[in-house]
Parts: sequence; C-alpha cells; structure tokens
Amino acid sequence: MSNPSSPLPRQSRSWITRFIDALPTWLESTLGGNGRFNVVWLMLIGWVFAIPIIVTPLSLAQQGLLAVSVIGLGWLLVWLEQRQSHQSHQRSGERLHLVLVWLSILVTLRYLYYRTFSTLNLDGWLDATFSLLLYGAELYAIMTLLLAYMQTLRIRERQPIDMTAVPGSQWPQVDIYIPTYNEEVDIVRKTALAALAVDYPADKKEVYILDDGRKDPARRERLRQICYDLGCHLMTRDNNDHAKAGNINHAMLRTEGELILILDCDHIPSRCILQHTVGFFLNPKVSLVQTPHWFYNPDPFERNLLTQGQVPVSNELFYKVLQKGNDFWNAAFFCGSAAIIRKNHLLEVGGIAVETVTEDCHTSLRLHSKGYETVYYDKVMVAGLAPEKFSAYVGQQVRWARGMAQILRLEWPLFNRKLTLPQRICYTSATTHFFFGFPRLMYALAPMAFLLFGINPVRGLGLETLTYALPSIILALNANFIVYKEVRFSFWNEIFEYALAFQDGLVTFMALLNPRLGSFNVTEKGLQVTRRSFDWSSVKWLLVICFLSLVSLAMVPYWLISGLQDSDAVLINATWCVVNIGLLIAALVVALEQPQLRQAHRLARQLTAVLHSGNETFTGTTLDISESGAQIVLHSWPNLADHIDLEIHGDTVACASLRGRITRVIPHRDDQVLVAVAFEEMTPQQRDDLTLVIYSDVNEWYSQKRVQVDSPFQSLFFLFSSLMRALRDPKPAEAMQIRKRVQASAQLYTQGYYVSAIAGEINSRTLQLLLPNDRLTTIHPEILEPGQPVGLLVSSDKRDESTRLIAQVDEINRTSDAIVLELSFPQVLDVRQKEQINYLLQTLPG
Repeated sequence: MSNPSSPLPRQSRSWITRFIDALPTWLESTLGGNGRFNVVWLMLIGWVFAIPIIVTPLSLAQQGLLAVSVIGLGWLLVWLEQRQSHQSHQRSGERLHLVLVWLSILVTLRYLYYRTFSTLNLDGWLDATFSLLLYGAELYAIMTLLLAYMQTLRIRERQPIDMTAVPGSQWPQVDIYIPTYNEEVDIVRKTALAALAVDYPADKKEVYILDDGRKDPARRERLRQICYDLGCHLMTRDNNDHAKAGNINHAMLRTEGELILILDCDHIPSRCILQHTVGFFLNPKVSLVQTPHWFYNPDPFERNLLTQGQVPVSNELFYKVLQKGNDFWNAAFFCGSAAIIRKNHLLEVGGIAVETVTEDCHTSLRLHSKGYETVYYDKVMVAGLAPEKFSAYVGQQVRWARGMAQILRLEWPLFNRKLTLPQRICYTSATTHFFFGFPRLMYALAPMAFLLFGINPVRGLGLETLTYALPSIILALNANFIVYKEVRFSFWNEIFEYALAFQDGLVTFMALLNPRLGSFNVTEKGLQVTRRSFDWSSVKWLLVICFLSLVSLAMVPYWLISGLQDSDAVLINATWCVVNIGLLIAALVVALEQPQLRQAHRLARQLTAVLHSGNETFTGTTLDISESGAQIVLHSWPNLADHIDLEIHGDTVACASLRGRITRVIPHRDDQVLVAVAFEEMTPQQRDDLTLVIYSDVNEWYSQKRVQVDSPFQSLFFLFSSLMRALRDPKPAEAMQIRKRVQASAQLYTQGYYVSAIAGEINSRTLQLLLPNDRLTTIHPEILEPGQPVGLLVSSDKRDESTRLIAQVDEINRTSDAIVLELSFPQVLDVRQKEQINYLLQTLPG
C-alpha cells in the first residue's frame, strides 16, 4: 500500500510546455535590463520566424482557410484559458496569453503588409487623402495594440510589507497633504477628518490642508475653523503659480516629514492606508507607492446609461490591469492622489513637475529617469468623488489628454536613454493613449464618405480584405480577453471613445503643436443633478456625425442598383455604418443627464447595525449606506415604530449612534427583511462619527472583482437594455407607512362624549383605533366625519395616568368585526405633543 504522504511522481512535460513556461522569464531577463544587444538579437530572431508568415501571398481560398484556422485556434485557446481559470491555474493562463499575443501579432502584421501594398487607393487626391487618413488611424490602433501587449505581458501582484518588526521610533515621519482650491468645504472636512483617523503613531503623522483658494476669504476662514476644530494645519500661499503642483511644492519646503501622502480633497482615506504602504519604503530605492483610485458615486457613463454597476468603469482597466503591468516593468506611475512619495527623492528631481497639466505622470517619469523604483499596490484605500455631470467628466478627460500629449511632446519617452526599454514602452503607451480621438472619428467618417460621395479609402474592399482583417481583429480580442475579461466589456470602450472623440482629438493635436498651451482646470465635483437634461454643447458635433451616418444609409439602394461601386464594398460599408450608428447613439445618450434620486450616494457596505425600538433590540447588517440613510437586512420581521435609535459599527473601532426614520419594510430573501432608514436630526459630532464609519473604518472596499466576465452577446443585449432604461422616466422608491403594532386601551372624546377603543397601530404621525361594532350607535356623529379634531386618551402600562393628545379623524373603515378609525397628529401641535408621542412609541406593548 502506498504512503499517502509521499509526493506524486512528477509528470514529464513536452518540450513545447517547457519552452512556453520558460519564455516569460526569458523575456523578463532580456527586456528588463539595459542590454541593447539582447534586444537586437531578440528582434532579429523574431523577424526570421515572422517575415515568411507575414509576406507570403495566398489565393483567396487559401487565405480564407488560413483565416478560419487561425480564428478557430484563437477560440480554442480562449476556451482552454477559461477552463483552466476555473481551476485557478494562473500560470497556465499566462502561457496561453503569451501564445495568443504571438499569434495576434503575426496576423496583425500580415494584415498590415496586405493593407500597405494592396489596398491603399492613391488614384485621386480625394481618395488618396481619405485612404491615407484611414491608414494612419489603423496604424495608431496597431501601435497601441502592440504597446499594450508589452505593457501587460506579465501582471504583478504585491503583498504589503509587515512593519511590526521595525521599532516604532524608526518609523518614518509622514505628512498628509490635502490640496484644495475651490471645492466645497464640507468635502474637504471629511477628507481631513479621515486623514487624522489614519492608523499611524500620532507623533509620526501631521495633516495639512493646502488651500490655494485665496480669492474666497470666507471659504478660507471656514477652512481655518475646521483645522482648529479637528487639530490639523492650514497652509496657504500668496499666489496660485503652477496650480496643484505649485501648491504641493510650496508645502514641501515648509514641512518636516520623510514621506508625503497626497490626497485630493475629495479622496477620503481608509485608516489602514499607511499601515499597508509605508513598509515598501524600507527599500531605499523606492520613491513612490501608488494605490488605486475608487469612486463611490457613479460617473456619467454609469448613471446616464443606468448600468447599475454591472459594467466595469474606465478606471478599472487602468488600476486592475495596466498599472499592474507597468509595475512588473518598474514603470508604475504617480496618479496625483492616494500615493505616498519619498520627499528627498522628489526634491532631487525638482519637486512635482510644473511643465504639464498631468504633473503626476510627468514627475514619475523623472523619478524613473533617476533610476528610482516605484510600487503599485492594488488595494483600494481611498473613496473619491467622480464628476457628476457629463460636461465636468469631459473636462477632466480633456485635461488628462492634454497633459499626456504634453509629456509625449516634451519628453519623447521612447527615446529617453535614462529609462529601460520596457519603461520607455510603458510610458509611450500611456502618453499616446489619449490620441484615440482622430482614429475614432476616421472610423465613423470612412464608410459615410463612401456611401455619400463615393470616396473609396480602401481599394478592392471585399471578401479578400475581410479574410485579412477579421483574423487580426478577432485574435486581438481573444488575446486581450484573457487579461481584460473582468475590466473591459465589449462595445463599451468604443462608446467611451466616441463620446470624447471631438474634444480629445482637438486637444491632443493642439498639445503636439504647442505643448505650452492650456492650464490646470479643477474638476467640478459634489454637484447635485436634480432634473433630466441633455448636454447639447458637449455632443453637438457627434450629433452631426450621427445624422450624416443615417443619411448615408439611404444611399445604399442607389449604389446597389446603379452598379457604380462594387456591391461587396457597398454592403461592407453599410454594415460598418450601422455599427457606428449604434455606438454613436449610445454615446449621445451619455449626454442625457439622469437626475440623482437620492440625497447622498449609497455605498455597498456590510456593517453591523443595531436598531432600538422601545424595549426591543434588533441586530442586522447594512446592505448599503450613505450619509443620509441605510438599507438594513434583518433576519425576522420586526415590530418597529417609524422612528428608532440605531448604532452603525465600522469594520474595527468606529461607531455612530443615530436617530432614524423608517421609510420602508419589505421582504428581502427567504426569511430576511429589508428595512430602509433615513437618518434624522444629526448633530455635527454624529455626522463626523458617521463619516468615519462609512469612509475611514474600512478593512476592504469594493474589490471590483466581478463574477461576470465579458461576453459580447450579453454585453450587446445589456447595452440595448441600458438605452431603453435611460429613456424611461426615473421614479424614486415610494415611502411606506410604518407603524408599530400595539395593544393598548384608549378613549376618544369630543363635546363631552367618551368612547372606549383599542389602539392597534401607531407611529409618530398617525394612530389606528379599533372600535367594536356595537358601539356605533353611541358615537357622536361629528366623530365619524373626516377632518374633525378629537381628544385622545391612551393608557400605558408604565404610567398610571393616560397620555392626552389631540388628533384628527382621517378615515373611517367598517368591517364585520369592528370600526377602524385612522387618526393623524396635527403638525401644528408637534412642539406640544412630540414628547408624549415618543413616550407612547417607546412604552406601548407590542
């Protein structure tokens, strides 16, 4: 009998498996250094194998067979990766991704060779112009594809470095900077409050609000009062030179910390942020530790298309994949906030860069040029605000586009000899990313120009062209699927690019011409969108393109009947145009601003909630929570009054004791009950406590790891349903009347008549009384008339005398057993009666 503890014999592996297994490590050692000859040899070997495959001409039938075979192989590899990913074979997924990347590059270069030497139409100046413009757009797409392949060749996952072995006296001093300009003071206060609550030795941490808003003295005084109340520092300057970068550089010369945690004023930090990041600085070469940005409110794409969190937002692709790929090559860069920087390294490169409006990425490039290291740690430890309005979102994206184009124009990272080759590739990929505007517009204009004016940018467009193009497109989708399947869904990236194409294309073009143009614009946040509206100014040119695309489809019958253009080319351009129209319509709907139905943004958090109603206590878990209310899941149906006391506990130490009003109680799952609570009458201290519970005392934010992966057909269906939902009238959830069920003696009286009754249900505004049918004849007629005021005596077990109240008859219902009177307490008497009503709510037996 064999020993169960003995190791299993190692299975022999084929030379192909061993080769694929060793290839990523070999590429890492080859490309990770500065050895120019290694890179040259790698390129020569690659070309030796690739050139025959790329340039060999084939007949249409042969090329078609090759296309079908390659596409089938791509789908097979994706299926294998999916099968192995369910078995947690991450290494196997990396190998399959590498094979798919190699295949994709081969078929893409084969398509490019065919496209260059067989399909450029240079016959007339108009055809030649459109042909070269479309060709340039395709060259950009191929370049970004190849750069992204290199950028995401390997993904690096990091674990925090334990600091417990380091004596507390040796922990570095950390200054927390919160730069601000004109943002709402309440937003700044929440960030400062959470910064002070960060778990780090008190004598090793200082918090500074860096106010650049010198043009608003009243706001500055409010900030000064906040700093006095909370115990942090306010730092100001007498100018606004270089905006945020200048603000931080000014502060660095006046503070003593070794490390600087930079937080945008709307980025509320978790209390664990320093515990998880400072350990990386034990390596003296580390200059920067960047953590992800996460936004607790939906951006305009999420809100206006009503995706309900089921579609990844744009920053997930960057923070969940691209930054991890950058980190593998020591090319992770500063993103402006949620980052810790070593101050002496920063001073060595002249502080935060001021030459561009994306000072963060520019600063990282200079740190890497000095040979320093950066770290990307993928744990969400800040909660920020995304722009609420589409126009503000466009402004933010345009600033990023301008800044990246400025860095490209000023630094030319691909030719920076102080960077390693992988770093050059990663920075080139980042700085060229926002040039998608011009290519995206060309993809919309090309089929429209053909159908409207007969301008033919692709010579011989037909079945043969498809046999070259489709393998390139599908293999690229397959290769990217393995890496991006949880962070980018089909069609949504195209909608994003179309929505920003005009503004992006213009600003990147101008930045290349003159990188000194443009200034730093603060993104407007904290807005309340109260009504539906359409942002015409942001999408007016997109409307023109969409209209002309629709008109161009009307020309399809003319071309097919006249025979002046090849029918294959007409049908392909018509199909292309239909796809463009669908994406353009979706991009236009993003500009249809949907109203915000809640007072504050809800966050999906599972926190312990304790509800107190009279002598009863119910413990549950929040489904979601905001600064104005929460939804709480209980495991049994509660007998609650509409007003309760409750406690919300954070993940570790924070707790908020609040007063709440129950707005709904509905079944949830199985035997669970969902209780919706609106917080009321909060004091400033309670608001601060709630802020710490919601945003600061967090072990782990929403991880953005999705159960669903990209499925083109499901994504298309969800896109269509999103468009339908976006056109419906939004309706907030209706409040329910919540009353506590009681059993207590009561009396009605008016004009000397007294009638005994039973109190059945009560809340802070209404009371239900039950009268036996045999008392109908004894009731004074005036009592039975709705709107009549009546006196009320209600007995409580805890008080000898009855509680006296004034009520009003609202409704009278007769059943076979009793008369049901619905009474309400007049609001004009709230000052006199509120205390007595609350006493009854607390003491009447259920």
